[in-house]
Amino acid sequence: MTKLAPTIEPDGIPAGWTVKLGESPVIGTAIHSGTDVGSCRSSMCLTDPDRRREEDPFTERFIADFPSRIIVHRSRFQVDLNRAREAAIYLSPEQSWGLKVWRDLPSVDIVAESHSFHDAYYGELKRVLTDIEKRYGRFVLVDVHSYNHRRDGPGSMPTSQNSAPDINIGTSSMDRERWAPIVDAFIDVLRSRRLNGQAIDVRENVSFQGKGEQTRFVHANFPNTGCAIAVEFKKIFMDEWSGEPDWATIEQLRAALASTVPALEAALRGME
Repeated sequence: MTKLAPTIEPDGIPAGWTVKLGESPVIGTAIHSGTDVGSCRSSMCLTDPDRRREEDPFTERFIADFPSRIIVHRSRFQVDLNRAREAAIYLSPEQSWGLKVWRDLPSVDIVAESHSFHDAYYGELKRVLTDIEKRYGRFVLVDVHSYNHRRDGPGSMPTSQNSAPDINIGTSSMDRERWAPIVDAFIDVLRSRRLNGQAIDVRENVSFQGKGEQTRFVHANFPNTGCAIAVEFKKIFMDEWSGEPDWATIEQLRAALASTVPALEAALRGME
């Protein structure tokens, strides 16, 4: 399995994310796939298994075939890039699924570094998207995440399928009418695919509505040229309690997501 090396800043320090730009107006992101907490580990009381259960493992694999992609290596438990800057550090269990993250409140230095990371990421994202906008006129950002559906324990009943689709598409922060050709093409392609011989349950704004910071940022800064689609994969591709992956399912979902890229490119051209 090929892995991209982290982007290196001029001073030789890893930036905490990797950017790969190809010849396409479609870009995939996996901003919650990271597990790195660096020097914060000693200040955290949360165990690694509990932390990783709420991260989005293997989402970087889902976008591996996208010509352009951004993968974040920093854990959301140090700084959550999909929340606004002032809420990006989980200071109380109410912000983090009832989990206590820190032994004591994080130090001033940890807070400052985390906020700086948040600022730097969104500065880089704006730069990357501005460049894509200049080259192609319009772009689509596919914002990939995952979610748990057995929260009561490894042997518990899963969340009802009625409220937990295999793939949830979040669109609430966009001008849905304007971007209908893009979103509808994306959903149609995913629904046409099969997973282990069965149709994939793809629905819009059911378990999540796409209210995260990254999609909001795209639509606020590129209201007429940028479409950001929040995509939540239910963790049917792994055991969410042990962390054990189901590689066959992961590869099928990866192929399904990759098959949307030509359709998105064509839909963008059709809007010109």
